[in-house]
Amino acid sequence: MPPEQGQLMDLLVKLVGARRAIEVGVFTGYSALTVALALPEDGQLIACDVNADWTAMARRFWQKAGVAHKIDLRLAPALETLSGLAAEPANLNSFDFAFIDADKPNYPHYYEYCLKLVRPGGLITIDNTLWNGELINPKRQDESTQVIRKLNQDLYEDARIDLSLLPIGDGLTVARKR
Repeated sequence: MPPEQGQLMDLLVKLVGARRAIEVGVFTGYSALTVALALPEDGQLIACDVNADWTAMARRFWQKAGVAHKIDLRLAPALETLSGLAAEPANLNSFDFAFIDADKPNYPHYYEYCLKLVRPGGLITIDNTLWNGELINPKRQDESTQVIRKLNQDLYEDARIDLSLLPIGDGLTVARKR
């Protein structure tokens, strides 16, 4: 994620007055750090990832920045974590912000869970939705490319959200739940 995308996400978190957030895909923790810094002192980010090695690096950065107490890292497949959250009625429509940046074939599933968990007026942001321009390359037919193509079309047609796809980084989709 480039710094300008991090700056935008910081602003979006603050604009919606986010107190509870979800991140799907942590990697080295930059986006989680950005969101956690924007949350209020008692805010919470549930961060989903499966890689203990990469997230160990993330934890060091979170600790150094003084936001580790805001981040609940869940090391498990994100679909399991999201399913568990959605199974608890108190979690439905209770999150203010979500960021999806993990394995592309599961993007549609992550989106649907986040749509259940994020409150009306909350935001779901999805990274890599321009896919390095490969979406318009007819020779690119791998699974990730096809999933992102279809997701973009499905989001465009989804009456449950207001939508904008921003040409920042590798494409950042911002969906406001109605």
